[in-house]
Amino acid sequence: MELVYEGKTKNVYDIKNGKYLLKFKDDVTSTDGRFDPGANTVGMSIPGMGRAGLRLTEYFFEKMDIAGFPTHFISADIEKSEMTVLAANKIGKGLEAICRYRAAGSFLRRYGAYAVEGQDIDAYFEITLKDDQRGDPPISRDALEILGILKDEEYGSLRYLTRKISGLIKEELLKKGLELYDIKLEFGRADNNGFLLIDEVSGGNMRVYKDGVIVDPMELVRIMLDSK
Repeated sequence: MELVYEGKTKNVYDIKNGKYLLKFKDDVTSTDGRFDPGANTVGMSIPGMGRAGLRLTEYFFEKMDIAGFPTHFISADIEKSEMTVLAANKIGKGLEAICRYRAAGSFLRRYGAYAVEGQDIDAYFEITLKDDQRGDPPISRDALEILGILKDEEYGSLRYLTRKISGLIKEELLKKGLELYDIKLEFGRADNNGFLLIDEVSGGNMRVYKDGVIVDPMELVRIMLDSK
């Protein structure tokens, strides 16, 4: 088993035969000492977060499999905080697709002269580049094509897929009285060049509220998987 990438919230190992192993950590991204799914630096550790994040990831990936959405998920070992996945090729040097239902986080920091916190923004879609040095900058549809990262028609396909997947997650959360404000998804390319949802789908990459109060990642798992 060869370590190929040491990430902020998980390590990635090559286990050969076109498969990889993701080892989840207890670290989460944060801003000013508070959990922030949009941050690009680790600022805190929550004991048990790795296992909890994997439990929720497994739950959502299984829902996506039933719905027919393409993912890299194969299986999960919750006790070991490990997930086995299919190999996927990066899009450029890595990008993230974000679906926003309400104004919060970086959207509000950028557009606060026009938007107010919690404003309905109708499944707003944007792409950011995975680039810690430059603060994971948003990138336009034109720039993606000019730089050879995504073709114009691929942008439309990725937007459609992101909104459909995010909608599924939003509906699952709603069943528990939770509201999804925004979610950050990561995609790679399959061998046939189609898109695959990769990485994780957990409290670490979404902003969720209940009765107007943000829900932390551990509480989210408890509400979704442990409450009756």
